[in-house]
Formats: sequence, structure tokens, C-alpha cells
Amino acid sequence: MTSPKTGGCLCGAVRYEINGDPVADALCHCRDCQYVSGGEPASVVVLPRDAVKITKGELKGYTKQGDSGKNVTRRFCANCGTQVISEVESNPDIIVIKAGTLNDPSAFKPGVVLYTSSAQPWAHMPEDVPHMPKGM
Repeated sequence: MTSPKTGGCLCGAVRYEINGDPVADALCHCRDCQYVSGGEPASVVVLPRDAVKITKGELKGYTKQGDSGKNVTRRFCANCGTQVISEVESNPDIIVIKAGTLNDPSAFKPGVVLYTSSAQPWAHMPEDVPHMPKGM
């Protein structure tokens, strides 16, 4: 994925711009991501925090303790409910964008599959990338 990239929520109330290269593109099968995605993994782009700028609107947040014991805050559009970003207290230097919110999500290329130990038996997992039983 080359910069800059743009994206936002379903209704257009929230927009963002990415100016930086991803740290990782991942499919996350953790149980919380299954809730957010409706069952399948969350397709996420992990970026340096300073590479992402919200250019329009505001996000609401929901915070829950992650496997690390640290908080994970999922931020979403208050109008349409689209999950846009996640912030991970255990690594405050990164921000996680939901790949489906990119204007061009075809730029997303999963490089790792996370939390395979939580994956549902019917979940699709690409075989040509590394699999990790937990997170990175």
C-alpha cells in the first residue's frame, strides 16, 4: 500500500488520510474482532500513529481489556456505526485501520493471520502467509 490513502465510514461523516507505510496488513481472528466483523476475521492495516489523520468528523469509542491486560479502544462513526480504527494501549505508537474503510480496499494484502487459536472452524485462512496462534 503506497501513500497517501484515504478512507472513511459508510455514511461519509468520518474521513481519514494515511501518509505513511503500514507496519503490517493482517487478518485477526481474535474473539473481539469476530464480534466486530460478524464472525470472520477483521482485515486490518497496522500503521504508525502519526501516519493517520482524521480529516472529517469525530469517532466514538468503546474500550475493552485485550489479551495483553491492556486496553483496546475501538473507534466508530456515531452516525452509521462503522468501525474505523482501533488503538492498542500496549503499543501506543500504532493505530489500526479497518481495511474495509479504505476508499480502495483492494490495496490491502494480508501478510499475517493472527489469533488462529480463536478462529472458527469454518473461517477462511490463506495458506500463503504466516499464521500466529496469538497476536504479534
